[in-house]
Amino acid sequence: MIIFPAIDLKDGQCVRLKKGVMEDATIFNSDPAAQARSFQAQGFQWLHCVDLNGAFEGRSANADAIRAIRAAIDLPIQLGGGIRDRAGVDAWLEAGITRVILGTAALTNPAFVKEAARAYPGRIVVGADAKGGKVATQGWAEVSELTPVELGKRFEDAGVAAILFTDIDGDGLLQGVNVAATAALSRALSIPVIASGGVGSLVDIENLVAAQAPNIEGVVVGRALYDGRIDPAQALSTASRA
Repeated sequence: MIIFPAIDLKDGQCVRLKKGVMEDATIFNSDPAAQARSFQAQGFQWLHCVDLNGAFEGRSANADAIRAIRAAIDLPIQLGGGIRDRAGVDAWLEAGITRVILGTAALTNPAFVKEAARAYPGRIVVGADAKGGKVATQGWAEVSELTPVELGKRFEDAGVAAILFTDIDGDGLLQGVNVAATAALSRALSIPVIASGGVGSLVDIENLVAAQAPNIEGVVVGRALYDGRIDPAQALSTASRA
């Protein structure tokens, strides 16, 4: 199982939000490239990056910071936030981003997402961000009537790399990843699932491993790495047993 350390960007800085509220941001590092280098040095094999301003504005808003991160490390990067059209997808993949995450677009323009996934097999991740069990979009500001399973089913045969499932209700609160919902989603879909939201301790990673859901590809870890609640070496060792 892959541990995806998270760099969430707001105004060019590494921050963590609570329940997706932009006004409730804690700054952890003003140098995103340095943070990326630190994660690579700790032994992580991937980096998860989100342009928070972009998610709300509908366009990439932290491009300079993202390019600096890309130049600073050798790790593959998956990037989300504000990428809503083919030009955005093309530009970031050509800039060396490994995977692009499409969240709002997956709900509002599924034909575009399928087209992108077919053009770039294995390089498009569909974001399924859930608030109260329903998919939220526009930087989590709007909630649809669609469940994550229903959203995922739309892309079963499109060639997407993974479904990134975020439990917004627990995001940034360190209260535990929603293992039951993640495992249920992974069993309902043929697409690999990445868990996100609420990871607060090594126990969360252990619980995901213990769920024995073969379709869980990995888990995104943010605040718990920044404040030391999770030791990188222990996290990587635990995840390797999945």
